[in-house]
Amino acid sequence: MFDQSSILITGGTGSFGKAFVSMTLKKYNPKKIIIFSRDEMKQWEMAKTYENDERVRFFIGDVRDKERLWRALSDIDYVVHAAAIKIVPKAEYDPFECIRTNVDGAMNLIDICIDRGVKRIVALSTDKACSPSNLYGATKLISDKLFIASNAYSGKSSTKFSIVRYGNVMGSRGSVIPFFLSKNKNEVLPITHPDMTRFMITLDQGVQLVWKAFEDMQGGEIYVKKIKSMKVVDIAKSINPEAEHTIIGVRPGEKLHEQMISKEDAPYTYEYIDHYKILPAINDWSINSERINGGQLVSPDFSYSSDLNPDWMEIDELRKWITENKDNIGSI
Repeated sequence: MFDQSSILITGGTGSFGKAFVSMTLKKYNPKKIIIFSRDEMKQWEMAKTYENDERVRFFIGDVRDKERLWRALSDIDYVVHAAAIKIVPKAEYDPFECIRTNVDGAMNLIDICIDRGVKRIVALSTDKACSPSNLYGATKLISDKLFIASNAYSGKSSTKFSIVRYGNVMGSRGSVIPFFLSKNKNEVLPITHPDMTRFMITLDQGVQLVWKAFEDMQGGEIYVKKIKSMKVVDIAKSINPEAEHTIIGVRPGEKLHEQMISKEDAPYTYEYIDHYKILPAINDWSINSERINGGQLVSPDFSYSSDLNPDWMEIDELRKWITENKDNIGSI
């Protein structure tokens, strides 16, 4: 699909962007991949990895800057939108900045992609956009709605927009695994709540879901990969089985359990072998056979949350993953 095509990824120096570029170059042979981001130092460091690969280009810019996006999106076939302000406490204290990037930036990208005739765009969403309890989640819900509606907004253009949704990536910077690993053997591990659960997804799975969306999309779908869940208490036990725990309470804006698909989404959600697909409620797109593409409508009371997930990760399984990926944990 990507062979001899031009791809641009916003926020491309982040953990997802790095994995997407590496995996896509190995699996496909794109004409070029443009990393569009605002941090020149991260670009400088990333460029060292690809200094002998003419297919990889770097473009300093911000999704808030519409003129810069216009220049960057010249002759682009596919776009992955990964740029976002996503640290929950920062969004609570600086809501205007979060809105300018996550909402206004999304609208800028949509406009320019349509005007430039980009073929397909996949935007990265988050579990926090499902029944949001914090500002970051609320901005991503708005962004999701914008990308969905843009399939009608594009008019005669053939530009298509879809979304992938998943939670925190295992071992990523600031997440619970590197946090627990940073503690000394004798330290007490802080647990927010004894029943708290989280979805467990790897970067590879996240990239593969984006590939799936590009291949399958008709426009407006939200793709949710089937992944495993784990109790935060068991994550702590897998890292240090001897450590004592102290309960510190759920933090502001934080959910006890992650949710990817709500009961309100159930009438528009279809199940497949390894993923779910939420179809748009607008324009009768949820009953469009090309979008359904062989899926099975879920039950009316269905929801996909980390506590009700039928698939769970065992302590030994996580321990094995940590051993195999220890050199990258906290750096991705």
